[in-house]
Amino acid sequence: MSWITIRTTSTRWEAELMEQLLSAQEIPTRLVDCGVVSYLGMGSPTAVQVSLEHRWSALLLLSEIEETSDE
Repeated sequence: MSWITIRTTSTRWEAELMEQLLSAQEIPTRLVDCGVVSYLGMGSPTAVQVSLEHRWSALLLLSEIEETSDE
C-alpha cells in the first residue's frame, strides 16, 4: 500500500484527532513522528498519512469550511 502525507502538525494530539476523524470515515491512516519525542509536555511534529487512493477524500474532510457572505 502506498502512503502520502496530507498534513503535518506541530503536536501529536492534533494529528491523533485528525486520525480519529479519518478513521470514522474508514480511511486508512497512519501517523509518522517527524521530530524528537515530546519533552516536558512539549509536542513533537507529526505527519498524517493516508493511502494514496483515499487522499482526495481525506483532504476534503480536513479542509477548512468556506464561509459564504449573504449580500
